[in-house]
Amino acid sequence: MFSFARHKTTMVDPKDALAGRTEQMPVPESHFVNFHRLQPPYPEGYQRAVFGLGCFWGAEKCFWSVPGVWTTAVGYAGGFTPNPTYEEVCSGRTGHAEVVLVVWDPAVVSYGDLLKVFWESHDPTQGMRQGNDVGTQYRSAIYATSDDQIAAAKLSADRYGEALAIAGYPPVSTEIALLPEAGFFYAEEYHQQYLAKNPAGYCGLGGTGVACPAGTGLEASL
Repeated sequence: MFSFARHKTTMVDPKDALAGRTEQMPVPESHFVNFHRLQPPYPEGYQRAVFGLGCFWGAEKCFWSVPGVWTTAVGYAGGFTPNPTYEEVCSGRTGHAEVVLVVWDPAVVSYGDLLKVFWESHDPTQGMRQGNDVGTQYRSAIYATSDDQIAAAKLSADRYGEALAIAGYPPVSTEIALLPEAGFFYAEEYHQQYLAKNPAGYCGLGGTGVACPAGTGLEASL
């Protein structure tokens, strides 16, 4: 999946962002792979976080098969335009990153386990790109839903950054922030679980080959 505006590597100023709309994007009721709900309500006690690893088709596939992950959905976050379309995000004028919402059972899988999947599934040092996909929408990002998640994510970023530096990589450029209350916007229906529907579809996602070391905050059981 390629950006329509590869040169858009600078975040848009909020005053120049597209206006968007109040109408939410219609999405399927159930996940194409596991048949669980894409939208709330979710089972009581389950946790959620939002991750950006570049192209959201491959990013979602990284998470939906993890034991304990209850559902996933792709969408947009980190920008300024409410309920954007894919074409608007690709224009670079929304400020959003392509992301995947992950909902999990903390009795089965920890937030730390998901951070390990996140770090090892992409290159978090590339700034406003991921491989051949170039633009602000492809930036590495973690949008947490609690202060504890923020703390664990920052600790893991520091420790993984040290491992990457030893391997010759530049500093981690991952954005880590709290997800606003209305900060995740679902992408269009055809993007949801795209690589399950289209097994031969494009996926430019690739990790660095550097393992996430011990002592990275991965013991977090949130």
